[in-house]
Amino acid sequence: MTDFAALLERTLGPDLVVTGAAVPERAWSDWSGLPPVRPLALVRPRTTEDCAAAVRLCAEHGVPMVPQGGLTGLSGGAHPVAGCVALSLERMAAIEEIDTAMSTMTVGAGCVLSVAQEAARDAGLFLGLDLGARGSCSVGGNLATNAGGNRVIRYGMAREHVLGLEVVLADGTVVSSLNKMLKNNAGYDLKQMFIGSEGTLGIITRAVLRLQPAPGPAVSALCGLRDFDAVLTLLKAARAGLGTELTSFELMWPSFYDFMSKSLNLPRPLGSDHGIYVLIEASGLGDRQASEALEEVLGAALEDGILENAVLSKSEREAADLWAVRESPAHYSSVMGPLTPFDVGVPTALAGKVVAEAEAGLKARWPDAIALSYGHIGDSNLHLVVNIPSAGQDQPTKAVADYVYGVIRAAGGTVSAEHGIGVIKRGYLGYSRTPEELALMRRLKVAMDPQGILNPGKVL
Repeated sequence: MTDFAALLERTLGPDLVVTGAAVPERAWSDWSGLPPVRPLALVRPRTTEDCAAAVRLCAEHGVPMVPQGGLTGLSGGAHPVAGCVALSLERMAAIEEIDTAMSTMTVGAGCVLSVAQEAARDAGLFLGLDLGARGSCSVGGNLATNAGGNRVIRYGMAREHVLGLEVVLADGTVVSSLNKMLKNNAGYDLKQMFIGSEGTLGIITRAVLRLQPAPGPAVSALCGLRDFDAVLTLLKAARAGLGTELTSFELMWPSFYDFMSKSLNLPRPLGSDHGIYVLIEASGLGDRQASEALEEVLGAALEDGILENAVLSKSEREAADLWAVRESPAHYSSVMGPLTPFDVGVPTALAGKVVAEAEAGLKARWPDAIALSYGHIGDSNLHLVVNIPSAGQDQPTKAVADYVYGVIRAAGGTVSAEHGIGVIKRGYLGYSRTPEELALMRRLKVAMDPQGILNPGKVL
């Protein structure tokens, strides 16, 4: 393996390859919390051709390769495996073109999401994909995991933003299909094989993203409700009253809202406690204001007894205060310590029952359990994080996961809504996919990567 690392460096050059002890620690792990693994080498290509050359060399020698984007995934999809070559796309970060006539953006896979968002904004357009890690996650990683985020209810998951891709296959072949057209039914839609495949079928190097008209100013409201049934009624009213102006519908159970607001001393604009909390964001088109429409929805909900209380933002600062608790998960490590996180999907109508069952069941087994629930409930995505204080650093991760995923399976949900399968959820994939679906996935993997060198051990 040391000989191969030397060959890789000789062939591609020291500008693209670092080996052994020189591999930076950042490439040893992602955000999954798995133990660090130092790769045999780190390749940082500048072009698709550089990437293809590295993949070809690995294929010729049967050496595994693990692609890495912004390393913000929580499922271990970008985590190195022993003896692998890590392939970082960070240098392939160019915004190559913004076509205002076609409303498209062509970018390198290493482009940071926030940079792409700002470039679209500067061109008078809008990139609808958005998530909390926007300042560090990469477009390629977002597409490889089919990321979701805060605006799915209006703009859809990552795959809805993709018109074309360029991909390097497991043998180093480059497939360039940088389509810009909304309508293109010429044969199989090959890009869909790679979106959400977590780098196991091919490595995304460039993408054509679909842009949207720039929305008008956003307005946010924090709502206090009695219970989950009231949430479902409010969601229906918000969809009917706001239509496409509804950007976000975020739900926070008291377990999350109370714990995080008090632990971090964050603003509590409602000034009173409620059975459940909802954040609604709306934005119009152009100069049209969404605030009036949102006020009408909230006013009717208050009159009908659906809402107990609501606060509407009048400025960006007020909106930030309303969102402060919802955007606080980045501080988990400082207030909770080691935790077991869950990114799951459940039928929206069952989310209240699922949360009640999961939180009660965890408390029954571990009386000191801290279980915090929140999510993008408008698009059926639920987040749950669990810490058992008495366990200290030795958290009962598998036992907690077995229980929570069992609840999700019984509800007909999915074990992964946004962060992929990676390594951490691999053993639970059968909870959400049939044997026939898994068999087809394996056939596709064997056909596309017969040596199994692309991100081995991930997903399947």
